[in-house]
Amino acid sequence: MKASTRILRSGLPAALARAAVGLALLLCACSGAAETPPPNIVFLLADDLGYADIGSYGVRDIRTPWLDELAREGVRFTEFYSNGPSCSPTRTALITGRYQQRVGGLESAIGNGNVGRYDDAVRLRKTHDLGLPANEGSLARVLKRAGYSTAITGKWHLGYEEKFAPGHHGFDHAFYAIGGGMDYFHHVEDAAEPTALYLNGKPIVRDGYFTELVAAEAEQFIAANRARPFFLYVPFTAPHAPFQGPQDRKPQPLAKEEALWNQGKGPPAVYAAMIESLDGAIGRILAALEEHGLTGRTLVIFKSDNGGTRSARPTPLRGFKGNTFEGGIRVPCIVRWPGVLPANTTSTQVGITMDLTASMVRAAGAKLPPGFHFDGIDVLAAVAAGGPTIPRTLFWRGRRGDSTWKAVREGSLKYVIRTVGAKVEEEGLFDLDADVGERHDLLAQRPADGARLRQLLVAWEKEVAPRR
Repeated sequence: MKASTRILRSGLPAALARAAVGLALLLCACSGAAETPPPNIVFLLADDLGYADIGSYGVRDIRTPWLDELAREGVRFTEFYSNGPSCSPTRTALITGRYQQRVGGLESAIGNGNVGRYDDAVRLRKTHDLGLPANEGSLARVLKRAGYSTAITGKWHLGYEEKFAPGHHGFDHAFYAIGGGMDYFHHVEDAAEPTALYLNGKPIVRDGYFTELVAAEAEQFIAANRARPFFLYVPFTAPHAPFQGPQDRKPQPLAKEEALWNQGKGPPAVYAAMIESLDGAIGRILAALEEHGLTGRTLVIFKSDNGGTRSARPTPLRGFKGNTFEGGIRVPCIVRWPGVLPANTTSTQVGITMDLTASMVRAAGAKLPPGFHFDGIDVLAAVAAGGPTIPRTLFWRGRRGDSTWKAVREGSLKYVIRTVGAKVEEEGLFDLDADVGERHDLLAQRPADGARLRQLLVAWEKEVAPRR
């Protein structure tokens, strides 16, 4: 396989192209499936990590030796995306393997305290239905049926109501922060509120810096399940606000009005300390795999849930968390799968969070429920095959209040629009191959392309309309 790949443009209709690709990947993936046992799967998810906030993606003032080593041992994707520009949307897509818009109410992060942040979410909150329903497709449930032990240790953020708890989605073991952000030491979302830390559906109190507690729980799960296949989902809260490094404990929880809760104004040194702590926690998990002789038969995936906030380190990308410019949705993604994926490789294959769901299910040899299908493709089989990159057409929509951000990428062309109510506030067409920073709007020069991408977006919105 070449060390880097190029975008392939195809004249095939999108549906035909997807079908052809799916068949080719299925044949490729199944050729040796009966000869080897399914891999363990460890999915590591950072929270609000900027595209260039780790060493292998360019940062120079933050030390991330474990993630840099993971990149040397695996594949580093340079054109990978989150499904949405904020937390809950991407997590929904990861668990379901589908566009989060299909679920309803989860196109914006659920606010701390179980707050709906746009009309559909507000409606569902009033009826205690703001969250990921247990009757939706679930990655953990599919893997559990295939014989995997399953666990989450980290941030859930897919519903406060008990009926949305991880145990209802197929997780055998669940140690988690229930919402979007909490004090890293006192584990509350507000100084006046009870704990936001849960164990298997029940609130608990546990002492320690949350990033380190997440790693410790993961180590214990690996040790206890080393003799059978397991799926370990590790969604950290770092470096999401509040900005607290491992040495920043205070006697009392942070009040909500304190500046450290401001996502866009993290002190640079504290932000760096949080990422270095994240890297160290990942190192503990990777070391646990090595200790139990599991490294060679474990698929490890690392990515961020969305683009960085204004606290992230500078990149060539435009925008931040919350919008659909590249800075809000393009994320670092590293995958190590010994014997399957080539080491020390960079891939320009365009991918999105829900693609990894399809890849994990295929890797496990698991079967989907009758009538269920993924919206993503098996992106890891595509990279393992070593051929040209697969052309993709991807869509985004994020809502908060009256503001709606949308985008569509087809090949290297990307159309972005932001509306507030019925008014268009921003709109642009960009060629990402020539202008990754989205500085040069091509709408006036290429009106036909703009019109075509708008129509693709309209058709997609109709196709993914929610059921509730």
